[in-house]
Amino acid sequence: MTSMALTPALTKLQNARAIIGHTPLRSRVFLGAPPRPLQVAKRHLAMAIKEEARNATGKGADAAKQGADAAKRAGQEAKNESANAADEAMRKTKVMGDKVADAAQDMAGKAKETAQEAWGSVKDTTQKMKDTVMGKAEESKEAIKDNINRNMNTKN
Repeated sequence: MTSMALTPALTKLQNARAIIGHTPLRSRVFLGAPPRPLQVAKRHLAMAIKEEARNATGKGADAAKQGADAAKRAGQEAKNESANAADEAMRKTKVMGDKVADAAQDMAGKAKETAQEAWGSVKDTTQKMKDTVMGKAEESKEAIKDNINRNMNTKN
């Protein structure tokens, strides 16, 4: 009977990591306790977690630096592009200004030439009028003298 009552207990003990030693005269049961994690294992785990956190922090910092560098490069490229666009606009404006200045100079030259031609024409016309008027005045003067002489001769 004792062996029957002992059987379920032995099964339970085997599941609990028990070592059963028996001899024909005596039976002994040694219970094994589940292994307890040592404090050293906890310390190693904490150090591993801490190291993993450092690595993650380092990776995050590197990613932030790369992002900042990329933003800096993009800003510099935008600055260069806008400077190039401004230089191009200034160059085009200067070219257009030169063209406008050349056109204005040509127009001024033509205006001067036209004014000189007009002045020459006015002078010629004035001279012709003067000559015509002077000629008519001379003729009138001569005609008046002749009339006066004839009238005087007829009265005498």
